[in-house]
Amino acid sequence: MTYIRILKDGKSQVIKDLAFSSLLNNTLPDQDKSIRELISEFDKAIQLTDPSVTKDALNNVHGDWYEWLLAIAAWNYCVDNEHANLVLLTPNISQFTIAKLYNEKLYGLILDLRQKVLLSSSVQLISSNPDFVIIDRSLVNKIIPNLTKITTIDQNEIIKIDQAHRAFEGECDFDDIIGYISVKTSFRPDRRLQISHEGSLMKAIYTHLQTREWILNPKGIKYYAMATKVGLPDRLSLKTVATHSITSVQSIPQAAVDDVFEVDTMRQAQIVFERILNP
Repeated sequence: MTYIRILKDGKSQVIKDLAFSSLLNNTLPDQDKSIRELISEFDKAIQLTDPSVTKDALNNVHGDWYEWLLAIAAWNYCVDNEHANLVLLTPNISQFTIAKLYNEKLYGLILDLRQKVLLSSSVQLISSNPDFVIIDRSLVNKIIPNLTKITTIDQNEIIKIDQAHRAFEGECDFDDIIGYISVKTSFRPDRRLQISHEGSLMKAIYTHLQTREWILNPKGIKYYAMATKVGLPDRLSLKTVATHSITSVQSIPQAAVDDVFEVDTMRQAQIVFERILNP
């Protein structure tokens, strides 16, 4: 089965899930294999198959490949560790807003916030979906009581991790969403700004829910960033304060991004998940 399709305009397009499973030979990569090298090898194999595939076309699928590898690693970590929280992939906000994971009451409060912002000013509360959401294990056990490991990489498994978030729609109470993860194959300056903005906004919405629900001493919510390569400039740029936390002298300034991780192998992913997914 080919993983290249020809569009109506004659251009070649990579069928990202077929390419992913085919080029991996339906198996997970070696634990210590560099993901950057792996993606580079995928690119070369695709261009050998169809030299007309452009660099831009390949760049468009790199992010999905990286996210799928991390999603599978996180899923399997959760299966192997009975107390670990679960990381779920989220789609683009044009397909699904992550706020819908909250129960009807909390989701209604977020909709109310958006409406009041719009009605009281000329601005809108525009948000994006973080790449991943971290769900409390107690809820995971109720929704998916029999988690099984992903050992074969095929379209069915990719669909499973892509669609797993749907089982949690309307099911999350205030404390059931533990945090979020933003994932990039690389940190460009514009991407660093996007990550900090997104982290700050997600924490502001969380604080709004806390206030509306009169929740004292909340656990707080985490926001992490990951990339295949992280340099000192990246870490310094992401040490940004969450905007809502400096609007009052009564609050302690919070980080927009709680931690930044370099994850370029499946083993590194396991180490990071051990750190952030255990209660």
